[in-house]
Amino acid sequence: MIRRLPFNTFLWLVGVIVLTWTLMPIYNMVAVALTPHSGVFSNNIWPHEPTFETFITVFTQGQFYLHHFWQQMWNSLFVGVLTAILVLLIGTMASFAIGRLRIRFAGLLSSAAILTYMIPISFLAIPFYKVMHTYGLADNRWALIFVMVTFATPYAIFLFQQYGNSIPRSLDEAARVDGASPLQTYLFVYLPLMAPALVAVGTYALLLAWNEYLYAFLLLSSETTVTVPVALGFFLNSDQAPWNLLMAASVVYSLPPIVIYYLFRKHMASGLTAGGTKG
Repeated sequence: MIRRLPFNTFLWLVGVIVLTWTLMPIYNMVAVALTPHSGVFSNNIWPHEPTFETFITVFTQGQFYLHHFWQQMWNSLFVGVLTAILVLLIGTMASFAIGRLRIRFAGLLSSAAILTYMIPISFLAIPFYKVMHTYGLADNRWALIFVMVTFATPYAIFLFQQYGNSIPRSLDEAARVDGASPLQTYLFVYLPLMAPALVAVGTYALLLAWNEYLYAFLLLSSETTVTVPVALGFFLNSDQAPWNLLMAASVVYSLPPIVIYYLFRKHMASGLTAGGTKG
């Protein structure tokens, strides 16, 4: 026990250093958000006269770059929620067909979905841009939704299939004996038992779309259709960017993911781990 004490102290110190390093950018973001414009470039660790005027400006859209802030927040929410819904729908149906209906080449289909991640997402930016323009989806939020669904679905299929392996097939057989169709088995047996995985994957897909910048920048252009990550980039078009307003808007934009994570963190943990404990 005495010998382990120095090692435990070392681990504790390492943990404190890593935590401090991780929280430092967040601390600076909040500090700048509370700083008046004239004191943004000061060397103070914390503003001498912190003010909430920047947050009031964000909430009231009282600055040129913030005139459509709440519309852009709605765009981010719309894209995130629709992406999560479509990923859950496609992922669960695909995993049910592959894992429970015993279709031919099921293993090949599952592997093919994961193999799509061998191509870096950035390499597909120009092809997706051309496809969306060809189908008349330029500057349309659905273009971003379709792209995000494409990137999140393979992982969803893989995770749902792994989690589905922990569900006894005898339940499917019992439902079949009682006269349930495959669709009824999917709706009333499979989906309820997949609840933890649904929460985990749904949260993952929502946050993936919520934080997306590259494809949102390429596919959306007008101030009323862009998501907040792209809109925050507009602040940098000025020679004297209002850094305190930019940080305040960033703080506001970061709150929904934090709330979502802490609401569903227990379900996310069980959904991401339970499928790997049973074969």
